[in-house]
Amino acid sequence: MIVAIDGPAASGKSTAAIGVAKALNITHIDTGAMYRAVTFGLIKNQINFKNVEAVEAYLNTLELKFSIKEKNTTLKLDNTDITEKIRSNKINKNVSEVSAIKIVREFMVKIQREMAKGTDCILEGRDIGTVVFPNADYKFFITANEKSRAERRLMDLVSVGDKKVSELDVVLDELRVRDYKDSMRDYSPLKKAEDALIIDTTHLTINKVVEKIVNIVNQKRTLV
Repeated sequence: MIVAIDGPAASGKSTAAIGVAKALNITHIDTGAMYRAVTFGLIKNQINFKNVEAVEAYLNTLELKFSIKEKNTTLKLDNTDITEKIRSNKINKNVSEVSAIKIVREFMVKIQREMAKGTDCILEGRDIGTVVFPNADYKFFITANEKSRAERRLMDLVSVGDKKVSELDVVLDELRVRDYKDSMRDYSPLKKAEDALIIDTTHLTINKVVEKIVNIVNQKRTLV
C-alpha cells in the first residue's frame, strides 16, 4: 500500500505523514528531507548546483539512511546525523534550486521507489502522486493559506535560531519565492494529481488532519 501526500512548503505534509504512519503502523519516507540532505551535501562540499557533472559525481558517492532512534526518525548522510541541520534557513533558500535539477530528481525517485518496494508506506513531497507513484493507492494534496504556512515555517526557523519572531513578513516573502520555484520548474513541478483529495489545513489541528486521512484510508481498505 502506498499513501502519497503532496503540497506546498509548510502546509503540514511531513507532520501529517508522521502521524498517519504511526496510526496505520506503516513506514514513513520523508522525501523532502532527502532533497534537503542533497542540498546540504552539495553546499558542504562547495559543489556548484549548475555543474551537472560534479552534481552527478556527488550523487554517486552519497549514502542516505533513515533510522529510528528512541521512536524518532533520524536522517544520516554519509553516516552523519543531519536531521536538524537540514532545517536551517540556508537549506530552505537553496533546496528548490537543487530539487529542480533533473538528474537529482531522477536519482531521488529511483531511491524512493526502491525504499517503498514491497512495503506499506506513506511518502510526502511535491510530485509523489504525479511522478514518483502515479498509481499510489491513496493520494492527498495538503494545503493551507499563505499566512498560516508562513507562521508555521517561522516557528520552525525560530526554533533553530535562524529567524526572530518579528520576521513573519520576511518568511512570507521567502515562502512565495519557494512556491513559485516549486510550481514553475520544468521537471516534476509541484502539482495536484487529478485523483488526489484536497485537505486544507489552515483551520485544522494536526490531529484532525491525521484523523481525516486515516479514516479515509481505513474506509477504502474496508471496501476493497
